[in-house]
Amino acid sequence: MNMTDVVDVRIDSLRRRMRAMHSVWEEAVATMDLDQVNHVEREPVLPIAFSLFHFVQIEDGSATMLGAGAMVYDDGWAARMGLTIADHGKHKTVDEMVGQRIGDYDAFNEYMGLVFAKTETWLAAVDPTTIDDVVVARPFPPAIASTYSARVAGPAGITRLDATECWIYQHGLRHMGEIEHARALVGLQGMTS
Repeated sequence: MNMTDVVDVRIDSLRRRMRAMHSVWEEAVATMDLDQVNHVEREPVLPIAFSLFHFVQIEDGSATMLGAGAMVYDDGWAARMGLTIADHGKHKTVDEMVGQRIGDYDAFNEYMGLVFAKTETWLAAVDPTTIDDVVVARPFPPAIASTYSARVAGPAGITRLDATECWIYQHGLRHMGEIEHARALVGLQGMTS
């Protein structure tokens, strides 16, 4: 097996895992209603709406940074989705984001579908020779230095593969865990066994 075959195996695995992760998100969204999504168990516990918008907008920006094309999100999406806070909240406190709500769940679902399609289309066509390119070099800026991806990074920095794994795939699984827990608080089942 040559190095190109090894890279192709890694990319094939990532493509399948990304589709599986996205399918869990799609199923979760399809099996919740707007009241459940916007429910606040108690303050300052974030509503499911926070995790939904936060992750999808972060994936949108991350995929763009990795070469997937322009952001789907623009200023019009916040109004269409009826967001109470037009911010993904990465650099905000829980107290600042506890008020996040989605007003139009169908619009959110449309946005999510477009973002997931953008990411998967990019992964289907990604050039295997670029997967190990460093996309954020050491030393890391403060916004990156404290992240999980900085812990995963190799000596030169964060590669395209590392970033895709950390910023999209693993980030999506982490927030799905939050959503699964929050689903139990509104009387719903978890997503996978």
